[in-house]
Amino acid sequence: MKSLKITNLLLAAIAFLLLGLVLRPMRVPDPVLAQSSDTDYFFEPGTFLVRAPDNSQQVYAKVVVDLRNGRVWAFPTLTPAPYPSDPIYNKPQTSHPFEIGRFALEDTKKFTP
Repeated sequence: MKSLKITNLLLAAIAFLLLGLVLRPMRVPDPVLAQSSDTDYFFEPGTFLVRAPDNSQQVYAKVVVDLRNGRVWAFPTLTPAPYPSDPIYNKPQTSHPFEIGRFALEDTKKFTP
């Protein structure tokens, strides 16, 4: 009889603790951030008319900076719209990037006040 009481007491404690874990996010919800601070890419607002370094193409493109290594990429959109589109085809388009330059981000660590 004593082991049944101990078993019921332990099960009640487990149920109570699990209930606490389930209800905690309702009392104190996790904050939602619009943009995380650990992003690896910066998307420049708008589109720009860019030219490939080898002069092979000049197109409207979305400019993206890779913050890990400073490389600057252009994702062609073919129109001034901020997303890849082709007015002739009614299918979703895929934009393949080409590199247009590089920022020497490592040089910013050389200058310390």
